[in-house]
Amino acid sequence: MAPCLKLRKGFNGSYAHEIRVMGSRMIFTVGDVMVKNVVAVNADQTVRHAAAIMSQLEIGCLVVLEKDRVVGIVTERDMLKRVVAAAKDPDKTPVKEVMSRPPIVVGPDLALEDAVKLMFEHKIKKLPVVERAGEGRRLVGLVTLTDVARIEPKLIETLKELFEMNEEKPPKSIEKVINYYIV
Repeated sequence: MAPCLKLRKGFNGSYAHEIRVMGSRMIFTVGDVMVKNVVAVNADQTVRHAAAIMSQLEIGCLVVLEKDRVVGIVTERDMLKRVVAAAKDPDKTPVKEVMSRPPIVVGPDLALEDAVKLMFEHKIKKLPVVERAGEGRRLVGLVTLTDVARIEPKLIETLKELFEMNEEKPPKSIEKVINYYIV
């Protein structure tokens, strides 16, 4: 029996992504696909330090922390636009001056489809995953649109069709991911 993709409306009004294979059901959550070993940087560290980490590890973003609490995210694009193009000194500029904030974060139990919708709505490709404990937001992972597309391209294809039905065009950065993974 071929896998069947369907959307299921949850109790909270959100839609969960379901795959049925031979009668069994599997609903993907953010926790199912998130990267758990996330590299983070302190908000007071310099852009040069953050860029060196990103270059050495060949990654496109760092989650920014203050006292183990997620306060932002810094991407290659942030550095290019807010440091290089603005002619700021990366040795003197703290990450907190160039990071994207406030961060849009999700919990590990959120339906994967809802996380992807957030990415599309806010025109972003990366979401820090936090476990809410009291006042803090402890970092437990990172989910990216690229990871989702690699693991579940049908979900990305469905969202592409939604854009087309609404006669909207996705942001270029998101369109690149769609076009790479969806034929």
